[in-house]
Amino acid sequence: MSTTTVTAPRHSAGQGRAAEHHKVTQGRVLVSEWIKLRSLRSTVYTLLAAIVITVGLGMLFSGVMANRWSRLDPRELAHFDPTGVSLRGVFLAQLAIGVLGVLLITGEYSTGMIRATLAAVPKRLPVLWAKAGLFTVVAAVLMVAASFAAFLGGQALLGTHGTTLGAAGVTRAVVGAGLYLTVVGLLGVGLGFIIRNTAGAIATLFGVLLVLPILGAVLPSDWATHIVPYLPSNAGQAVMSVHQAPGDLAPWTGFAVFCGYAVAAIIAGAILLKRRDA
Repeated sequence: MSTTTVTAPRHSAGQGRAAEHHKVTQGRVLVSEWIKLRSLRSTVYTLLAAIVITVGLGMLFSGVMANRWSRLDPRELAHFDPTGVSLRGVFLAQLAIGVLGVLLITGEYSTGMIRATLAAVPKRLPVLWAKAGLFTVVAAVLMVAASFAAFLGGQALLGTHGTTLGAAGVTRAVVGAGLYLTVVGLLGVGLGFIIRNTAGAIATLFGVLLVLPILGAVLPSDWATHIVPYLPSNAGQAVMSVHQAPGDLAPWTGFAVFCGYAVAAIIAGAILLKRRDA
Protein backbone atom coordinates (compact mmCIF):
# COMPACT_ATOMS: atom_id res chain seq x y z
CA MET A 1 0.00 0.00 0.00
CA SER A 2 2.89 2.34 0.80
CA THR A 3 4.31 1.54 -2.65
CA THR A 4 1.14 2.79 -4.26
CA THR A 5 1.23 5.96 -2.22
CA VAL A 6 4.80 6.74 -3.25
CA THR A 7 4.70 5.79 -6.92
CA ALA A 8 1.37 7.36 -7.85
CA PRO A 9 2.52 10.96 -7.30
CA ARG A 10 5.71 10.27 -9.27
CA HIS A 11 3.69 8.95 -12.17
CA SER A 12 1.33 11.93 -12.04
CA ALA A 13 4.22 14.39 -11.89
CA GLY A 14 5.83 12.72 -14.87
CA GLN A 15 2.63 13.03 -16.86
CA GLY A 16 2.37 16.69 -15.88
CA ARG A 17 5.91 17.41 -17.04
CA ALA A 18 5.24 15.58 -20.33
CA ALA A 19 2.01 17.49 -20.87
CA GLU A 20 3.77 20.78 -20.18
CA HIS A 21 6.57 19.82 -22.56
CA HIS A 22 4.11 19.07 -25.40
CA LYS A 23 1.70 21.92 -24.68
CA VAL A 24 0.61 23.77 -27.82
CA THR A 25 1.44 27.47 -27.58
CA GLN A 26 1.23 30.27 -30.13
CA GLY A 27 5.01 30.56 -30.06
CA ARG A 28 5.51 26.89 -30.91
CA VAL A 29 2.95 27.11 -33.71
CA LEU A 30 4.80 30.15 -35.05
CA VAL A 31 8.12 28.28 -35.03
CA SER A 32 6.49 25.36 -36.86
CA GLU A 33 5.09 27.66 -39.54
CA TRP A 34 8.47 29.38 -39.90
CA ILE A 35 10.11 26.02 -40.58
CA LYS A 36 7.50 25.28 -43.24
CA LEU A 37 7.88 28.70 -44.84
CA ARG A 38 11.65 28.66 -45.19
CA SER A 39 11.90 25.00 -46.17
CA LEU A 40 9.62 25.26 -49.20
CA ARG A 41 11.57 26.11 -52.33
CA SER A 42 8.43 27.47 -54.00
CA THR A 43 8.15 30.08 -51.25
CA VAL A 44 11.75 31.19 -51.69
CA TYR A 45 11.45 31.32 -55.48
CA THR A 46 8.19 33.29 -55.40
CA LEU A 47 9.58 35.84 -52.95
CA LEU A 48 12.69 36.13 -55.09
CA ALA A 49 10.52 36.63 -58.18
CA ALA A 50 8.59 39.43 -56.48
CA ILE A 51 11.85 41.15 -55.50
CA VAL A 52 13.42 40.77 -58.96
CA ILE A 53 10.27 42.07 -60.67
CA THR A 54 9.98 45.06 -58.35
CA VAL A 55 13.62 46.08 -58.69
CA GLY A 56 14.28 44.91 -62.24
CA LEU A 57 11.25 46.46 -63.90
CA GLY A 58 11.62 49.66 -61.89
CA MET A 59 15.16 50.10 -63.12
CA LEU A 60 14.23 49.04 -66.66
CA PHE A 61 11.47 51.63 -66.95
CA SER A 62 13.72 54.28 -65.42
CA GLY A 63 16.52 53.50 -67.86
CA VAL A 64 14.17 53.60 -70.83
CA MET A 65 12.72 56.92 -69.68
CA ALA A 66 16.19 58.42 -69.24
CA ASN A 67 17.15 57.24 -72.74
CA ARG A 68 13.98 58.77 -74.25
CA TRP A 69 14.16 62.01 -72.31
CA SER A 70 15.20 64.22 -75.22
CA ARG A 71 12.32 62.84 -77.32
CA LEU A 72 9.53 63.35 -74.78
CA ASP A 73 6.81 65.81 -75.75
CA PRO A 74 5.77 68.62 -73.37
CA ARG A 75 2.66 66.78 -72.20
CA GLU A 76 4.71 63.75 -71.14
CA LEU A 77 7.20 65.98 -69.36
CA ALA A 78 4.39 67.76 -67.50
CA HIS A 79 3.05 64.46 -66.14
CA PHE A 80 6.42 62.82 -65.50
CA ASP A 81 6.67 61.24 -62.04
CA PRO A 82 10.18 59.89 -61.33
CA THR A 83 9.01 58.03 -58.22
CA GLY A 84 6.15 56.36 -60.03
CA VAL A 85 8.43 55.27 -62.87
CA SER A 86 10.90 53.56 -60.52
CA LEU A 87 8.05 51.80 -58.68
CA ARG A 88 6.36 50.56 -61.86
CA GLY A 89 7.41 46.97 -61.16
CA VAL A 90 5.04 46.82 -58.17
CA PHE A 91 2.07 46.39 -60.51
CA LEU A 92 3.44 43.07 -61.80
CA ALA A 93 5.06 42.02 -58.52
CA GLN A 94 1.63 42.08 -56.84
CA LEU A 95 0.74 39.00 -58.86
CA ALA A 96 3.72 37.05 -57.51
CA ILE A 97 3.22 38.06 -53.88
CA GLY A 98 -0.52 37.47 -54.12
CA VAL A 99 0.03 33.95 -55.45
CA LEU A 100 2.45 33.29 -52.60
CA GLY A 101 -0.16 34.32 -50.04
CA VAL A 102 -2.67 31.94 -51.59
CA LEU A 103 -0.23 29.03 -51.91
CA LEU A 104 0.83 29.38 -48.30
CA ILE A 105 -2.64 28.09 -47.39
CA THR A 106 -4.00 26.13 -50.33
CA GLY A 107 -0.75 24.20 -50.73
CA GLU A 108 -1.46 22.40 -47.45
CA TYR A 109 -5.07 21.74 -48.41
CA SER A 110 -4.07 20.26 -51.79
CA THR A 111 -1.55 17.86 -50.23
CA GLY A 112 -3.71 17.00 -47.22
CA MET A 113 -1.01 18.22 -44.83
CA ILE A 114 -3.52 20.61 -43.29
CA ARG A 115 -5.09 17.62 -41.48
CA ALA A 116 -1.82 16.91 -39.68
CA THR A 117 -1.40 20.61 -38.89
CA LEU A 118 -4.88 20.92 -37.38
CA ALA A 119 -4.52 17.62 -35.53
CA ALA A 120 -1.42 19.04 -33.83
CA VAL A 121 -3.22 22.36 -33.16
CA PRO A 122 -6.84 21.38 -32.40
CA LYS A 123 -7.98 24.93 -31.63
CA ARG A 124 -7.13 25.82 -35.27
CA LEU A 125 -7.05 29.61 -34.99
CA PRO A 126 -3.42 29.71 -33.73
CA VAL A 127 -2.50 28.22 -37.13
CA LEU A 128 -4.20 31.09 -38.95
CA TRP A 129 -2.63 33.75 -36.71
CA ALA A 130 0.81 32.19 -37.11
CA LYS A 131 0.57 31.95 -40.90
CA ALA A 132 -0.85 35.45 -41.34
CA GLY A 133 1.51 37.07 -38.83
CA LEU A 134 4.62 35.36 -40.16
CA PHE A 135 3.73 36.18 -43.75
CA THR A 136 3.11 39.82 -42.85
CA VAL A 137 6.50 40.25 -41.20
CA VAL A 138 8.50 38.45 -43.89
CA ALA A 139 6.70 40.12 -46.79
CA ALA A 140 6.84 43.61 -45.23
CA VAL A 141 10.60 43.45 -44.62
CA LEU A 142 11.44 42.10 -48.08
CA MET A 143 8.96 44.17 -50.10
CA VAL A 144 9.82 47.48 -48.42
CA ALA A 145 13.52 46.72 -48.99
CA ALA A 146 12.78 45.87 -52.64
CA SER A 147 10.85 49.13 -53.04
CA PHE A 148 13.78 51.16 -51.73
CA ALA A 149 16.17 49.26 -54.01
CA ALA A 150 13.92 49.91 -57.01
CA PHE A 151 13.64 53.60 -56.16
CA LEU A 152 17.34 54.18 -55.55
CA GLY A 153 18.36 52.21 -58.62
CA GLY A 154 15.79 53.96 -60.77
CA GLN A 155 16.80 57.43 -59.62
CA ALA A 156 20.45 56.63 -60.29
CA LEU A 157 19.51 55.82 -63.90
CA LEU A 158 17.33 58.91 -64.25
CA GLY A 159 20.19 61.09 -63.03
CA THR A 160 19.34 64.79 -63.00
CA HIS A 161 15.76 63.99 -64.05
CA GLY A 162 15.12 62.00 -60.87
CA THR A 163 14.16 62.93 -57.34
CA THR A 164 15.23 62.16 -53.79
CA LEU A 165 13.73 60.61 -50.68
CA GLY A 166 13.62 64.07 -49.14
CA ALA A 167 11.11 65.37 -51.69
CA ALA A 168 7.51 65.75 -50.53
CA GLY A 169 5.64 62.45 -50.43
CA VAL A 170 8.46 60.34 -51.87
CA THR A 171 9.49 58.37 -48.78
CA ARG A 172 5.84 57.67 -47.99
CA ALA A 173 5.28 56.43 -51.54
CA VAL A 174 8.31 54.11 -51.45
CA VAL A 175 7.39 52.63 -48.06
CA GLY A 176 3.77 52.48 -49.17
CA ALA A 177 4.67 50.42 -52.23
CA GLY A 178 6.20 47.73 -50.03
CA LEU A 179 3.26 47.83 -47.63
CA TYR A 180 0.81 47.60 -50.52
CA LEU A 181 2.49 44.41 -51.74
CA THR A 182 2.39 43.00 -48.21
CA VAL A 183 -1.36 43.54 -47.89
CA VAL A 184 -1.93 42.04 -51.35
CA GLY A 185 -0.28 38.85 -50.10
CA LEU A 186 -2.27 39.00 -46.85
CA LEU A 187 -5.47 39.27 -48.88
CA GLY A 188 -4.31 36.13 -50.71
CA VAL A 189 -3.87 34.37 -47.34
CA GLY A 190 -7.43 35.23 -46.38
CA LEU A 191 -8.84 34.05 -49.71
CA GLY A 192 -6.81 30.85 -49.39
CA PHE A 193 -8.54 30.03 -46.09
CA ILE A 194 -11.95 30.96 -47.52
CA ILE A 195 -11.79 29.11 -50.84
CA ARG A 196 -9.18 26.40 -50.03
CA ASN A 197 -8.53 25.84 -53.73
CA THR A 198 -5.46 27.28 -55.45
CA ALA A 199 -6.99 28.06 -58.84
CA GLY A 200 -10.18 29.49 -57.35
CA ALA A 201 -8.40 31.67 -54.80
CA ILE A 202 -5.90 33.03 -57.34
CA ALA A 203 -8.67 33.77 -59.84
CA THR A 204 -10.65 35.58 -57.15
CA LEU A 205 -7.61 37.59 -56.05
CA PHE A 206 -6.78 38.66 -59.58
CA GLY A 207 -10.41 39.51 -60.22
CA VAL A 208 -10.51 41.73 -57.14
CA LEU A 209 -7.23 43.47 -57.95
CA LEU A 210 -7.34 43.71 -61.75
CA VAL A 211 -10.87 43.17 -63.06
CA LEU A 212 -12.86 45.33 -60.62
CA PRO A 213 -11.00 48.56 -61.62
CA ILE A 214 -11.78 47.81 -65.29
CA LEU A 215 -15.45 47.30 -64.49
CA GLY A 216 -15.41 50.46 -62.39
CA ALA A 217 -14.13 52.45 -65.35
CA VAL A 218 -17.33 51.80 -67.31
CA LEU A 219 -19.66 52.93 -64.53
CA PRO A 220 -21.64 56.15 -64.99
CA SER A 221 -19.57 59.09 -63.80
CA ASP A 222 -21.90 59.94 -60.91
CA TRP A 223 -21.54 56.36 -59.63
CA ALA A 224 -17.82 56.03 -60.37
CA THR A 225 -16.81 58.94 -58.14
CA HIS A 226 -18.39 57.20 -55.14
CA ILE A 227 -17.28 53.63 -55.94
CA VAL A 228 -14.02 53.51 -57.91
CA PRO A 229 -11.74 55.12 -55.25
CA TYR A 230 -12.88 52.51 -52.74
CA LEU A 231 -12.12 49.47 -54.89
CA PRO A 232 -9.35 47.40 -53.25
CA SER A 233 -6.42 48.06 -55.58
CA ASN A 234 -7.37 51.69 -56.24
CA ALA A 235 -7.60 52.41 -52.52
CA GLY A 236 -4.37 50.57 -51.73
CA GLN A 237 -2.32 52.20 -54.48
CA ALA A 238 -3.13 55.67 -53.20
CA VAL A 239 -0.38 55.28 -50.60
CA MET A 240 2.28 54.72 -53.28
CA SER A 241 1.40 57.79 -55.34
CA VAL A 242 3.27 61.04 -54.78
CA HIS A 243 0.54 63.08 -56.47
CA GLN A 244 -3.13 62.19 -55.94
CA ALA A 245 -5.55 62.55 -58.83
CA PRO A 246 -8.86 64.36 -58.25
CA GLY A 247 -11.30 62.02 -56.51
CA ASP A 248 -8.60 59.69 -55.11
CA LEU A 249 -8.57 58.87 -51.43
CA ALA A 250 -5.87 60.37 -49.23
CA PRO A 251 -2.79 58.09 -49.15
CA TRP A 252 -3.15 56.60 -45.67
CA THR A 253 -6.95 56.64 -45.84
CA GLY A 254 -6.83 54.56 -48.99
CA PHE A 255 -4.32 52.19 -47.45
CA ALA A 256 -6.55 51.80 -44.38
CA VAL A 257 -9.48 50.90 -46.65
CA PHE A 258 -7.32 48.32 -48.43
CA CYS A 259 -6.21 46.86 -45.10
CA GLY A 260 -9.88 46.61 -44.18
CA TYR A 261 -10.49 44.31 -47.15
CA ALA A 262 -7.59 42.07 -46.07
CA VAL A 263 -8.75 42.00 -42.44
CA ALA A 264 -12.28 41.11 -43.57
CA ALA A 265 -10.89 38.21 -45.63
CA ILE A 266 -8.81 36.97 -42.68
CA ILE A 267 -11.81 37.15 -40.33
CA ALA A 268 -14.00 35.28 -42.82
CA GLY A 269 -11.24 32.69 -43.19
CA ALA A 270 -11.02 32.31 -39.39
CA ILE A 271 -14.77 31.73 -39.09
CA LEU A 272 -14.78 29.13 -41.85
CA LEU A 273 -11.66 27.45 -40.44
CA LYS A 274 -13.47 26.91 -37.15
CA ARG A 275 -16.70 25.69 -38.75
CA ARG A 276 -15.56 23.47 -41.65
CA ASP A 277 -13.80 20.14 -41.64
CA ALA A 278 -10.23 20.03 -42.85
